[in-house]
Amino acid sequence: MVKGRFFAAGILSLALVQIGSAQGAAAFQAETEHVSQTQLKQLARDAHTPEQYKVLAHYYDVKQKGYQKQAAEEKQEWVRRSQITVSLYAKYPKPADSARNLYEYYDAKAAEAGALSAKYSLLAEPGGGTAQQHM
Repeated sequence: MVKGRFFAAGILSLALVQIGSAQGAAAFQAETEHVSQTQLKQLARDAHTPEQYKVLAHYYDVKQKGYQKQAAEEKQEWVRRSQITVSLYAKYPKPADSARNLYEYYDAKAAEAGALSAKYSLLAEPGGGTAQQHM
């Protein structure tokens, strides 16, 4: 198990080193599921090429879609739970409240990821990196 972590970390490090090339960007995109918050913040801080910004935009776009999917599932669960009104022992918070809270959380996370994706897409455009770098 420890060897697996070192192997994954090694591959990710290699991908981050080669991030300037299209091949490195593609390798990083394949590894986005295994990126830690620290590595992501470092990449965002060190990014200065359109390719790096494209990778970040893609990462946040994938995250946004995942959050939107989870929000849709929770909204369905919220609707389903809201229809259950008969209960001998009323609980607080109600199961519908929990589903609503999860829906709102995933919806907010999707909006946040969408904003970051848009930011990095703008920075990836020609001339966008110099004018908007310190947003």
